[in-house]
Amino acid sequence: MLQTIEFVDALRGTGSENLGIDLRDLGIVLHLMRNHVSGRLTTMSSLAAASGLSYGTAFRAIEGLVAESLIVRRSRTATGRSFSLHPSSDLLRRWQLFAGHTRRLIEQLTSDGSHATRKPAADMAAVIAPPTVLQDKLLLTRGLRLLVHADPTFMAMNALKQQFEMILGVPIQSKALSIDRLRAEIVQNGQRPVSAYDIVACDLPWFGDMVRTDRLRPLDDLIARSKMDLADFLPDAVASARRRGRQYGIPLLSTAELLAYRTDLLEDAGLAPPRTTAETLTVARALHEPGRGRFGIAWNGGRGTALGHTFMVTMAAHGQPIVNLGRTGDGFLTEDTAQEHLRPMFDSEAAQAAADYLADLLAVSPPGILSMTWYDRARVYASGHTALAYAHTLLANLFECDPASPAYRKTGYLPQPMGLSGRSISPLGGYALAVPSNITPERVAPAWAALGALTSASAAKLFMANGSLASPRFSVNRDPEVQALSPVIGVVDAIARKGVLRAWPRPPVPGISALIAIAGEEIHDMLSGFKTPAVALATAQSRAEAVMGGLYRD
Repeated sequence: MLQTIEFVDALRGTGSENLGIDLRDLGIVLHLMRNHVSGRLTTMSSLAAASGLSYGTAFRAIEGLVAESLIVRRSRTATGRSFSLHPSSDLLRRWQLFAGHTRRLIEQLTSDGSHATRKPAADMAAVIAPPTVLQDKLLLTRGLRLLVHADPTFMAMNALKQQFEMILGVPIQSKALSIDRLRAEIVQNGQRPVSAYDIVACDLPWFGDMVRTDRLRPLDDLIARSKMDLADFLPDAVASARRRGRQYGIPLLSTAELLAYRTDLLEDAGLAPPRTTAETLTVARALHEPGRGRFGIAWNGGRGTALGHTFMVTMAAHGQPIVNLGRTGDGFLTEDTAQEHLRPMFDSEAAQAAADYLADLLAVSPPGILSMTWYDRARVYASGHTALAYAHTLLANLFECDPASPAYRKTGYLPQPMGLSGRSISPLGGYALAVPSNITPERVAPAWAALGALTSASAAKLFMANGSLASPRFSVNRDPEVQALSPVIGVVDAIARKGVLRAWPRPPVPGISALIAIAGEEIHDMLSGFKTPAVALATAQSRAEAVMGGLYRD
């Protein structure tokens, strides 16, 4: 009984200290926060009714909170006679502190009697508050129109549609497509007189082609007038969406291509985690037991884009990009590439080594490997049917967030196994949001406001709390609440800060989509037994040279 009294007294104290409100007004704040998190609209009358106070007292208290800039009043109509109420960014920040202290009080109460050390308020500074509403509703007739990729981050965005509609003040129409269909739709949209979308999601390697063909609007003027801090984003993600010194996209999600391995299986077999392609083959062979329903390793072997990506990043693991990029001190230059840096490299030693490695992997892979794509390889690993898997952290939620998975909390991560290069790298994947070049002028400003809200740190944290494990922001990846979601978040943050997570294995250069498709077809023919490695690589080189040469004849 005394514990409960002390808890309630401490809660009252921390509420007064962190929220900075009269506790009489707590019912108002609770209802306002509940509706904000749930995406429900709050009016003056509904808030007064839920406050537990008399109407007169409630109205005066609400007006006082508006005057203190803790409640935002936003017009619902053009006349301004009707408005909605929302928590301000300051109130959301204060609530985050209050919530953190409350959780610690609960931990103390439910502990074995030993009083846990209370974290100072300064430790809570890294905790990102939920997104707040825009001060003014977006002026977009027919609502905000998005073209996105069908992956966990965009699915989380769709699940939070009602909340983001409240934040932006307009309906949201979202079209989600698979990777190849998405690229085709962006190209087709660029050929229309007027864009059918306000914002499009662009895979990072596509920016070279999309900018060359004038599909996207430069964002530099909009960035200059905003408070957007590009330094908080992964540098390679920002650079991938930049061409000739101009920014064309803002990263929404960044994912790392890693080697995932079952820590329990390797430990039981007395095996060390593999760091080279040769070691990967050794471990996969040792743990390959088809009779027990377990195979060595899962990877993207599906014809076309899936296998094309696999071959491209495997070449990178052997020290050579798919084109002859200029070298830098710590890798290769992906920006402002000249014609001599776009020569295809299917005739290189690294390409031969990559082809040989993939051929060797066939013997320790699950059935159907030559039709496997991103989701399939993550799912087969999550189900316990492979000991290793090349996996994007974008889909790690399939086993990191599912206690029923045999791989749950029994997964270790390493950068891409090294081949000839002897240098550890992890290919950077992800998407950036961009504005189509043929958007009507009156929609540019509101589209940019929406893009800024969707790529904010608070939105990124919200996506991660709802199923995504791929944020491009340092601040979000260092948020203690985000890091608690999965060990893989800390792994990605660490390799990004060490310069291991790089964009050059998937370079955003003109013609890259065609090169990926060529690799995905020719190497698939080789793995299927229709062509020898020499013929497949020679054919790929010839086809690729024709494509890249055509870029400069157009």
